[in-house]
Amino acid sequence: MLAMLGVVLWVGCLICFVIVLIKLFQTQGIIHGILGLICGLYAFIWGWIHATELNLRNIMMIWSLLIILSIVVNYLSGGFYYPFSTPTVR
Repeated sequence: MLAMLGVVLWVGCLICFVIVLIKLFQTQGIIHGILGLICGLYAFIWGWIHATELNLRNIMMIWSLLIILSIVVNYLSGGFYYPFSTPTVR
Protein backbone atom coordinates (compact mmCIF):
# COMPACT_ATOMS: atom_id res chain seq x y z
CA MET A 1 0.00 0.00 0.00
CA LEU A 2 2.77 2.43 0.88
CA ALA A 3 4.66 1.44 -2.25
CA MET A 4 1.68 2.48 -4.37
CA LEU A 5 1.54 5.81 -2.55
CA GLY A 6 5.25 6.22 -3.31
CA VAL A 7 4.53 5.72 -7.01
CA VAL A 8 1.76 8.33 -6.93
CA LEU A 9 4.10 10.80 -5.21
CA TRP A 10 6.79 10.04 -7.79
CA VAL A 11 4.36 10.77 -10.65
CA GLY A 12 3.45 14.07 -8.98
CA CYS A 13 7.15 14.97 -8.73
CA LEU A 14 7.59 14.09 -12.39
CA ILE A 15 4.69 16.34 -13.42
CA CYS A 16 6.12 19.28 -11.45
CA PHE A 17 9.54 18.61 -12.97
CA VAL A 18 8.12 18.73 -16.50
CA ILE A 19 6.28 22.00 -15.79
CA VAL A 20 9.45 23.64 -14.47
CA LEU A 21 11.46 22.18 -17.33
CA ILE A 22 9.09 23.70 -19.89
CA LYS A 23 9.49 27.12 -18.25
CA LEU A 24 13.26 26.59 -18.21
CA PHE A 25 13.32 25.89 -21.96
CA GLN A 26 11.06 28.88 -22.67
CA THR A 27 13.01 31.44 -20.68
CA GLN A 28 16.65 30.31 -20.71
CA GLY A 29 16.96 28.46 -23.99
CA ILE A 30 17.97 25.02 -25.12
CA ILE A 31 21.34 24.75 -23.34
CA HIS A 32 19.89 25.41 -19.90
CA GLY A 33 16.89 23.24 -20.73
CA ILE A 34 19.09 20.28 -21.60
CA LEU A 35 21.12 20.90 -18.45
CA GLY A 36 17.87 20.85 -16.45
CA LEU A 37 16.83 17.64 -18.21
CA ILE A 38 20.13 15.94 -17.38
CA CYS A 39 20.37 17.28 -13.83
CA GLY A 40 17.01 17.60 -12.09
CA LEU A 41 18.63 19.37 -9.15
CA TYR A 42 19.54 22.25 -11.47
CA ALA A 43 15.90 22.54 -12.57
CA PHE A 44 14.75 22.42 -8.95
CA ILE A 45 17.13 25.15 -7.78
CA TRP A 46 16.46 27.27 -10.87
CA GLY A 47 12.73 26.94 -10.25
CA TRP A 48 13.06 28.23 -6.70
CA ILE A 49 15.30 31.11 -7.79
CA HIS A 50 12.81 32.24 -10.44
CA ALA A 51 9.61 31.21 -8.63
CA THR A 52 8.21 34.70 -8.08
CA GLU A 53 9.04 36.24 -11.45
CA LEU A 54 7.70 33.28 -13.47
CA ASN A 55 4.72 32.54 -11.20
CA LEU A 56 6.08 29.11 -10.22
CA ARG A 57 5.78 29.50 -6.45
CA ASN A 58 2.83 27.10 -6.06
CA ILE A 59 4.40 24.49 -8.33
CA MET A 60 7.69 24.69 -6.45
CA MET A 61 5.97 24.39 -3.07
CA ILE A 62 4.03 21.35 -4.27
CA TRP A 63 7.19 19.82 -5.74
CA SER A 64 9.13 20.37 -2.51
CA LEU A 65 6.32 18.88 -0.43
CA LEU A 66 6.09 15.87 -2.75
CA ILE A 67 9.83 15.26 -2.46
CA ILE A 68 9.67 15.35 1.35
CA LEU A 69 6.60 13.09 1.44
CA SER A 70 8.22 10.71 -1.02
CA ILE A 71 11.31 10.37 1.18
CA VAL A 72 9.15 9.70 4.25
CA VAL A 73 6.92 7.17 2.48
CA ASN A 74 9.89 5.35 0.96
CA TYR A 75 11.55 5.16 4.36
CA LEU A 76 8.39 3.81 6.00
CA SER A 77 7.78 1.23 3.29
CA GLY A 78 11.34 -0.05 3.44
CA GLY A 79 12.29 1.36 0.06
CA PHE A 80 15.65 2.50 1.36
CA TYR A 81 16.56 -0.82 2.97
CA TYR A 82 19.56 -2.43 1.36
CA PRO A 83 21.11 -5.35 3.23
CA PHE A 84 24.89 -5.34 3.25
CA SER A 85 25.29 -9.00 4.01
CA THR A 86 25.90 -11.59 1.34
CA PRO A 87 22.95 -13.85 0.57
CA THR A 88 23.17 -17.42 1.72
CA VAL A 89 22.93 -20.16 -0.87
CA ARG A 90 21.19 -23.39 0.03
